[in-house]
Amino acid sequence: MFVLELTYTAPLDAVDALLPDHVAWLEEQYEIGLFLASGRKNPRDGGVILAVAGDRAGIEEIVAGDPFTVAGVCVYRVTEFVATKTAPELARHRQALD
Repeated sequence: MFVLELTYTAPLDAVDALLPDHVAWLEEQYEIGLFLASGRKNPRDGGVILAVAGDRAGIEEIVAGDPFTVAGVCVYRVTEFVATKTAPELARHRQALD
């Protein structure tokens, strides 16, 4: 499992101009089952996404396709973790320690 933290590197008007494309990209990731939750940070200087994927390389590839990344209005910090405990709704994403 991955925590994807976005930090804006451009003014909010530049971010907002790309927001429809970013939201469409988010929806695609939800449809294929990669994203579990997402939203803006407060204060609004970026966002956070909770994602599942087979490996970090796959996540890095997905992040590279975000319209925010392509346009250079944000940077991502990718944190991988082992989800050994989850809410019942996320039980299928639980992982065992090696």
